[in-house]
Amino acid sequence: MAFGWKVHGEGRGLAPGEVVKPDERLSWPRMVGFGAQHVIAMFGATFVFPVVMGLDPNVAVMMSGVATILFLLIVQGKVPSYLGTSASFVGGVVAIRAVTDSNAVVTGAILVAGVVLALCGVAIHYLGVQIIHRIFPPVVTGAVVMLIGFGLAYVVADIYWPQDQWIALITMIVTFLVIALFKGFLGRIGILLGLVAGFLLSWLADKVFGNITAFNAATQQVDTHPRVSFDAISSADWFGLPDFHAPSFQVSAIVLVLPAVIALIAENVGHVKAVGEMTKTDVDPYIGRAIIGDGVGTVITSAVGGSPTTTYAENIGVMAATRVYSTAAYYIAGVIAILIGLVPKFGALVYAIPGGVLGGVTVILYGMIGLLGAKIWVENKVNFADPVNMLPIGAGIILAIGPVTHSITDDFSLAGIALGTIVVLGGYHLLRALSGPAPAEVSNSNSAG
Repeated sequence: MAFGWKVHGEGRGLAPGEVVKPDERLSWPRMVGFGAQHVIAMFGATFVFPVVMGLDPNVAVMMSGVATILFLLIVQGKVPSYLGTSASFVGGVVAIRAVTDSNAVVTGAILVAGVVLALCGVAIHYLGVQIIHRIFPPVVTGAVVMLIGFGLAYVVADIYWPQDQWIALITMIVTFLVIALFKGFLGRIGILLGLVAGFLLSWLADKVFGNITAFNAATQQVDTHPRVSFDAISSADWFGLPDFHAPSFQVSAIVLVLPAVIALIAENVGHVKAVGEMTKTDVDPYIGRAIIGDGVGTVITSAVGGSPTTTYAENIGVMAATRVYSTAAYYIAGVIAILIGLVPKFGALVYAIPGGVLGGVTVILYGMIGLLGAKIWVENKVNFADPVNMLPIGAGIILAIGPVTHSITDDFSLAGIALGTIVVLGGYHLLRALSGPAPAEVSNSNSAG
């Protein structure tokens, strides 16, 4: 059921070993507190990634709440999860903006990817989750996740880091320390805390050292400018609708973001499996619905100018820590996120984040995404002594990291992550068909996420 939660015990707390199941709740004031925790947990990545993609963070946060509520309805309240901004689309979006700096084209491409993801969910719902493992075995899934992360290295090197190399370095180190030394809640929001620290350091640097002479992303040239400007913040309204816009569609842009669908399928499967393990319930029949929900969420958010969505490991971590798996907390979190999106000053504050700070944060984020691919390989004991595994995977990753551009016609080319994904997926299945069945490998569907 989607609504109608039973009160767990007396609604006050948990006895040792107990959990609050998805269809249960504690008292409503306590549930509001848990909902707020979920908002804080998703907040860092959900507004950092829209900034990296050049999209409105107010729209992203607001629509993440809408997408989460839709997701819960589609999975019939069986899979507690929050839909925050997906990192998997960053590489494709950066490639699109290198050709055309249009928010409408970016969100149009994301919308089509959301439709494809939803259709994949429909197929999985009716054909069974095993179809994923046949098309995207662990060696392919891990490679795609890896090239999505490492394929973004040039964004740090060419765009963010040069804007303020010392602030970028300090922000990176501060974020390292927070994530590594704080194991609880503070560690889970380490990216957000590192970003805040970098912002404050940039403001202090302006006061102490004056303006910086470096590459300015706003003017696309080297000039002298303040690291932090509060002009847009002071002129923004306290309350109002965010900057919605309609999408537009270009085939060349759509091709660049479609590889992210593979990563989203892997993320969703892994996250749903993790929830099943924690709640001790069989949620496999809802994996297809979860992927449909994520696809529908991405379609709805991008239709008004928002970011792509995915189920969030950060919020799964909150559930593991609190042992409260109630979907009531997620409905509350969704409502809170919608209310936050109605504060334009928040969006202006996010836009004021200096490029150097984003350099220090994204170098960690992109690296972590890439290493998740290696984690998939390790957990599934992928055999790289088999040349069918090694050859297309290695080639695809290098093409993404380059990034290498391959011109198809005068007006259309494949580059970076899109080209690497095609080589990985097509090359693997072609070589496997020619060489025969793979040697026995261990499959572990919990590996992604």
